[in-house]
Amino acid sequence: MRTNRRTFIMYTVGATALAMAAGTARAAPAQLQESDPAAQALGYRTDASRVDHAKYPRYSGNQRCANCQFYQGKPTDANALCALFGAKQVSGAGWCNAYQARA
Repeated sequence: MRTNRRTFIMYTVGATALAMAAGTARAAPAQLQESDPAAQALGYRTDASRVDHAKYPRYSGNQRCANCQFYQGKPTDANALCALFGAKQVSGAGWCNAYQARA
């Protein structure tokens, strides 16, 4: 089979596009578990209604990850990344001891 310059360029562009598409496909961030050492250190709960008020007196009923300044999603997102937990997602309905209300 004889390859000319036009065929070579078409195959090269196609292969490059495929390689770039494969490189941009990433797995979704892992969900933070309550058993994670960082989560335990900050008293993270996936459901704020399960926060132990005696252990965490800072907690008040309207505090949720979704309305915390560290939550990197929209307040309506069910899960999003948290600036405190790196590349792990937290539950929007969750809470931790580092809660700071959004401005």
